Amino acid sequence: MAQAAAVAKPPAPPRRRRASATPRRLPYLLIGPAALLMLGFIAYPVISVFYYSLQEYNPTKPWRNGFAGFDNFVKIFTDDAVFWDTLTFSAKWVFVEVGLQLLFGLALALIVNQTFVGRGIGRALVFSPWAVSGVLTSAIWVLLYNSQTGVTRYLADMGIGSYGTSWLSDTSTVFSAAVVADLWRGVPFFAILILADLQSVSKDLYEAAEVDGASRIKQFWHITLPHLKDAIILSTLLRAVWEFNNVDLLYTLTGGGPAGETTTLPLYIANTSVDAHDFGYASALTTVAFVILLFCSIVYLRLSKFGGENK
Repeated sequence: MAQAAAVAKPPAPPRRRRASATPRRLPYLLIGPAALLMLGFIAYPVISVFYYSLQEYNPTKPWRNGFAGFDNFVKIFTDDAVFWDTLTFSAKWVFVEVGLQLLFGLALALIVNQTFVGRGIGRALVFSPWAVSGVLTSAIWVLLYNSQTGVTRYLADMGIGSYGTSWLSDTSTVFSAAVVADLWRGVPFFAILILADLQSVSKDLYEAAEVDGASRIKQFWHITLPHLKDAIILSTLLRAVWEFNNVDLLYTLTGGGPAGETTTLPLYIANTSVDAHDFGYASALTTVAFVILLFCSIVYLRLSKFGGENK
């Protein structure tokens, strides 16, 4: 009986071999070197800035170098009127530039999203300024604003203005001239992102709205804008950070002048570090700018409810 029971007992299932952990770790091993390089290129400069912000570091005056504690930060908030002036201008510059770029970019995206003859060429012309570097953009507009060979001379030939006028050296026109130059390059950024999101809107929504008798304005307000909410929030945040850190265009156009009228906080930091060689104080200014951008970005994302459902 025992022998029969042993024969009738089903064989035990074969033991599965334990899966190797190597295939699961392979993706992390492959991206590991690139991740370490990126971490080194990003983390090291950031840590260095925080370190030097607590130092008195000027290569031209090595006898004064040493640990300064929070003296640089105290000087920024209590004894540096230029910091507050540049911070105020930076806020004004970001608000005007991002607002106008969003407005014109949205308008351009709505236009090139329509079907018309030559739409491909029109899109290429609209988006081409974004492919131009900031320094080259500045060089183009410096030539356009040149008092001898630029726009002002041709306007003077038509009886508008006077010869020898330079919009970049006049405190009453320099801000508007710089804004126009940066608009030329910044508007395509918004147009590209918004157009990409517009093409994902279902045409059935617009057809249903037309059947219900909704006007174009109502369709734009209740269909287009809610769909573009996240794209607009993300693009405005990215562009605000970039405009705050704008150095190349303003440095090439005006150098921060005339009389410091167009000096942003990053341009002030660049002048403090490169021209004055005061890297410790410039690092402290950079740390303050970083904290300001981080705080404003978090508040903006919270208030705008980025990624939330549209009601």
